[in-house]
Amino acid sequence: MNQPQPKKYRDYPSLVTGDVMEVLQAQAITFPEFLSGLTHLADYAYAPGKWTLKEMSGHIIDTERILVYRLTAIARGEQVSLPGFDEDEYVAGAHFADRQLSSFAEEFSSLRKANLYLFQSLSSTELGRSGIASGKPITVERLLYTIAGHLIHHIEIINERYIGSDRR
Repeated sequence: MNQPQPKKYRDYPSLVTGDVMEVLQAQAITFPEFLSGLTHLADYAYAPGKWTLKEMSGHIIDTERILVYRLTAIARGEQVSLPGFDEDEYVAGAHFADRQLSSFAEEFSSLRKANLYLFQSLSSTELGRSGIASGKPITVERLLYTIAGHLIHHIEIINERYIGSDRR
């Protein structure tokens, strides 16, 4: 299954408008509510070889965890280059199809709410720290925007390719 890589398609931080902390807080509520209305599409993939909505939801959660790890490591002064990850291998290695879509909504909500404590605790010094992730330099602040923008990107895909393709 071949989902778009950030560098090939979108600059996730550029998708964020307004205060990033407000966007991140709102997403903790709005995304789970959004998913809850899509249970009829849970096992739908808009084309052969594309992820189902469950798989995309699992990818969103996995990616949030990875980006928050990177953010934490860099904020704390990590100097070692942080590895990338193959999102397709992660999805293939999971068993997202065995779960209910509602469990992804609940998990995302809990995960984001917990992450917000970290995000809100970051000082201006920590926000300005930079490190290397996936072979490229990045700041803690840019990671906040990437986290918010990644979700915005996938909501756009869901709206265009899942809901827009819903002919049921």
